[in-house]
Amino acid sequence: MTSPVVSNAMYVILGASGNTGSVVADFLLSKGEKVRVVGRNAGRLQRFVDKGAEAFTAEMTDAAALTKAFSGARAAYLLLPPAKSRESQARESDAIAKGVNQSGLRYAVHLSSYGAQVPENTGPLVGLHASEEKLNAISGLNVLHLRAGYFMENNLAAVGMIHGIGLVGNALLPDVKLPMIATRDVGDYAAQRLLHLDFSGKRTRELLGERDLSMTEVTAVIARGIGKPDLRYQQLPYDQVQQALTDLGVPPKGAALYVEMYKAINKQVVVPLEQRSPENTTPTSFERFVQDVFAAAYHRNAPAA
Repeated sequence: MTSPVVSNAMYVILGASGNTGSVVADFLLSKGEKVRVVGRNAGRLQRFVDKGAEAFTAEMTDAAALTKAFSGARAAYLLLPPAKSRESQARESDAIAKGVNQSGLRYAVHLSSYGAQVPENTGPLVGLHASEEKLNAISGLNVLHLRAGYFMENNLAAVGMIHGIGLVGNALLPDVKLPMIATRDVGDYAAQRLLHLDFSGKRTRELLGERDLSMTEVTAVIARGIGKPDLRYQQLPYDQVQQALTDLGVPPKGAALYVEMYKAINKQVVVPLEQRSPENTTPTSFERFVQDVFAAAYHRNAPAA
């Protein structure tokens, strides 16, 4: 008996329980597509199983498991987990590339970052640069690298700070402008590309959010959105930010990488290559993000009176 052709219509989503992967998985499931969600924690994949997805648990460093996960897939959404160290990023991108190559996967959308064109001294973006190169070396793979802007969700780290010390603090210079994007817009764009497979060869697309913003501007929008008109932004020393990240549970080597990235953004080493255009501009404004996501998180985490 011949195997059914539909097995080739499966989509594989790495990081399905994360901010972008969950959007991709939900969209494809809503279109009636067959979806295999991959993650380390079966419990966090259950909500997709309830919608008809197949769950596949795997470590992102396990090339054999990833080969199995990608086998028979029409296309996959690829990403690296948050950086724990340069070494862990290298192991993960090696395993993902090996899994893609050995499974014979033909189409992939790969979550990268603006600034990934720079090969060194950019923190986690160095790992994304290497991941792009490993995937580009696979013959027969059509891959679209999405070089997304700075995630608006990164600003949620300020919620506790606003409650605790009444300001927004970060290592970024107050007036350096960066493309800031809502993760749902990244997920939406990736999902459309996977559904239509309207790319070939090795391609890069920057996604630059609705507009460029500085941390001074970000703080002003937050201030209006949560009704704290006196809220201000303060640039914090790099060592203090590194310690704060470690206190939040980021491994020390990972925290050092993120500080290296902030330094590269401040020095304007990490910059978009593309001019802003309708193709790389996404719809969600920072005002909308604050209204829909930030304000809710801020009020939910208010200290008890």
